[in-house]
Parts: sequence; structure tokens; C-alpha cells
Amino acid sequence: MATARRPQGRDDPLSRLFYALSDRTRRRLLSRLTVGSASVTDLARPFRMSLPAVSKHLRILERAGLLSRVVDGRVHRLSLTGRTLRSVEVWLDPFRAYWDYTFAALAEDLARRPQPGSRVRTRRRPGAASANGRGGPRG
Repeated sequence: MATARRPQGRDDPLSRLFYALSDRTRRRLLSRLTVGSASVTDLARPFRMSLPAVSKHLRILERAGLLSRVVDGRVHRLSLTGRTLRSVEVWLDPFRAYWDYTFAALAEDLARRPQPGSRVRTRRRPGAASANGRGGPRG
């Protein structure tokens, strides 16, 4: 008998979290839950998909630790639990220094450049022709 294999790359918590967040529908479900808990039926209402399809998305979010579920008879109520999002922040933190440096260097470069529409004044050499064809003191 064949055993079910887990898709590669989703065996650690951070990978499950990024996988869960990679889908637009799941991100929309999470956004809805920021205003409060909801039943599966309520969550499914704005989507053009079957209830089992929405339930599948919700299970992925649950496995990633983003949702908690309370079952009351046949009604399943889901709530947002953002504790696992902290692991994304921890993972991203080392990149913050890189981006801070990159943006600071960009800001310095932009500050050194002339602004669009501003005229750059240059010094002319004495006796050099100007744009109107007239020379300097000799001209």
C-alpha cells in the first residue's frame, strides 16, 4: 500500500507559513478574520468556489498556525492567531540591515543629483561662445 507523502518543502513551520501566505485566496481569508471570528460559511460567501474548496484553504492556514477553530455542533468558527507570523518577522530581521543600508545609499545618491526642472548653473570660460552665438568680452 502506498503511503501519502507530504509535498516537499512544507515540512518545517516557516515553509508551511510561507506556503499558506502564498495564495491570494488564503490571504483574503486572513484579512477577513482581522475584524473578528467567522464561520466557514460566512468566510466562503464572497468567493466563487465550493465550500469544500474554501475548507481546504482554511485547513492549510490552520496547519500553518494562523487560525484556531472552535466547533459548536455543525458550526465551525475560525479566528486569527497571529503568533506564527512572529516567526516571519524573526526570519526577515537579518535582511532589515541590508535594506536599511540600500535605501540610505539610494537616498544619498538621489540627494546628490539635480532635481528635475532645476537649472544647473555652470561657469563659462572668459571669451567662450554662449548658446546665442555671441562671445564673451571679445564678441
